[in-house]
Amino acid sequence: MKPSAPSSDTNLAGGDARASPENVLLRLDWKVVRRLDGLLQGDYRTLFHGFGLDLAELREYQFNDDVRYIDWNVTARLQTPYVRQYLEDREVTAWFLLDLSPSVDFGTVRTLKRNLLIDFVGVLARLLTRHGNRVGAICYGGSVERIVPAGGGKPQVLRLLKEVMDRPRLNRAPPTNLTELLATALRMIRRRSLVFVISDFISSPGWSQPLKMLGQRHETLAVRLYDPREVELPDIGVLIMEDAETGQQLYVDTRDKGFRKRFSEAAVRREYELNVAFRRAGVDAAAISTEGDLVKEILRLASARKQRRMASASFHVPAGRN
Repeated sequence: MKPSAPSSDTNLAGGDARASPENVLLRLDWKVVRRLDGLLQGDYRTLFHGFGLDLAELREYQFNDDVRYIDWNVTARLQTPYVRQYLEDREVTAWFLLDLSPSVDFGTVRTLKRNLLIDFVGVLARLLTRHGNRVGAICYGGSVERIVPAGGGKPQVLRLLKEVMDRPRLNRAPPTNLTELLATALRMIRRRSLVFVISDFISSPGWSQPLKMLGQRHETLAVRLYDPREVELPDIGVLIMEDAETGQQLYVDTRDKGFRKRFSEAAVRREYELNVAFRRAGVDAAAISTEGDLVKEILRLASARKQRRMASASFHVPAGRN
């Protein structure tokens, strides 16, 4: 249950029903991508590193080399530290698995979760394609509705934006089942790829196992969309809460402190269970808010991924060899 979503005139990127893919991308280029270029200093691989590498050579360890690339078998044989040096694939294929079920059409103050999804996809697709990579998408509503084959360049970014923006807002749909979306990705994405699963993860249970399988085959990031009002209700009197998929409605009095406390506790439990599911699946996960700054959210994601890689490298360095 959640408060009813805003009216349909705010169901496109930026809250403007007249927005076109070209205008959305122009806005993102100016307001997000340009800022990221300066703050990331061109190091977009902070977000996308982790696959598509070919071993080029082994060489002796030098000061400031990354210890993660030490080849301990060779080091043990030669009694001298050696590191693996890689050449990065020229092309990466990224897939966006997009949950466009009714619960994503919720938002309260600044924007809808769907708008946040559109902006996030636009920015990441733009960053990827500018460096010669390819992007595609699988769109899920009440079922898997559309598969956009991977392609490159600005026209592909505009195509992705158009496909998502043209997906109708569903007033009613079967209960969301992310297992179907993930199973489709497992069947059709053959080559090792970068996969973004973008959803609010309000779904029937059972999706954690296919997410784990996806993470074993591809570099996978779970991006959870949320609105702060899904976590904590303000004291705004009596309102109608509606299940976005079944249409079931419930009158609640948010002046009731006990109700607001139970609501908050349930949200905390759900977030804990989601984080446990992501850890068990072995995938990186990030939560981005409809009230957040998208640049800061992406930088936070990049920083968290970098810290996890460094922690993982430290954990795997054998004792006495650091």
